[in-house]
Amino acid sequence: MDDVRVPEFMELIRPHTGDVTDVRPAAGGYNSATTVLVECDKGQFFVKAVPNRPGGRRDSLIREALINPFAVPLSPAVRWQVEDNAWIALGFEAVEGRPADFAPDSPDLPAVVGILNRIGALPLPEVVEGWPETRWDRFADLGAAALFQGRALLYTDINPGNLLIGRRDAWAVDWSWPTRGAAWIDPACLVVQLVAAGHNARSAESWAAGCASWEKADRKAVDAFAVATARMYRRAADRRPGAEWLVEMSEAAMRWADHRGVAVVG
Repeated sequence: MDDVRVPEFMELIRPHTGDVTDVRPAAGGYNSATTVLVECDKGQFFVKAVPNRPGGRRDSLIREALINPFAVPLSPAVRWQVEDNAWIALGFEAVEGRPADFAPDSPDLPAVVGILNRIGALPLPEVVEGWPETRWDRFADLGAAALFQGRALLYTDINPGNLLIGRRDAWAVDWSWPTRGAAWIDPACLVVQLVAAGHNARSAESWAAGCASWEKADRKAVDAFAVATARMYRRAADRRPGAEWLVEMSEAAMRWADHRGVAVVG
C-alpha cells in the first residue's frame, strides 16, 4: 500500500484540510490503494487516493467522483477532489458506520435489503449511459449476455465492508465501478454474498425477494447470470489460489447455481 503520510501528499490536500492532526486507516469500505480517516482543521474526512497513473484504479476513482452527486445521500458526499503528478484523491464526508453483518441471524439484513432498494430507486444518470455492464459477458453462455443489459443504475460491489450501518442511517460506499444493466443484478450479487456468509441458497434468495427488481426478474436471465457468476469466481480463484475469500465466493456461487438447477460447464 502506498503511504500518503508523506509531506508532498499532505501539501496536496492542505487547501481542503488545513493542518492535519491525525491520519489513521479507514475502517470498512473505501477499498482502494490508500484509504484513511483524516482529522484536520476543517473537520474530518475519509480520503481515498490512488497513484495518478492511467489504468483501472485511476479510472475507477474518476468514475466514483462522477457518480457521487447522483448517489448522495445513499453514498457519503465527495467534498473535494485533488490531483498532481503522483496522486489523485477524493475527500468524502465522514460518516459513522460499521460494516454490515450478512450472517443468517443478523439484524442488519433488513437494512441491507433497504440499501439495495434505495439503489434500485435511483434514476439512471446520463453519465452512466456510456457504462454498460459487461463484466459477466465473457463467462456467459452463447447469447446469454444480452439478458444482463438494461436501463438500471447498478452498484454491483456488494459486500459487508461496502454497506455501512449507522445508528440512524445506512450507506453504500465504494462506488468504484457503477454501470448500466438489468436491475436484478444487484440483488443477484447479494444472493452470492449471503450464501458465502452462511445462508443456504433458498434463504439468500428469500432476502433478495425483498428487492422490487428481483420480483420482476426473468428466471432464465437469472439462471444465466448464476452460471456466469460461478464461472467468473472459479476463474478468479484459479488465478489467485492463495486468496481464500475467492475460494469461498467460488463455492458460494456454485451452491447458488446448484440450487437453481443450472449446469456450470466450461
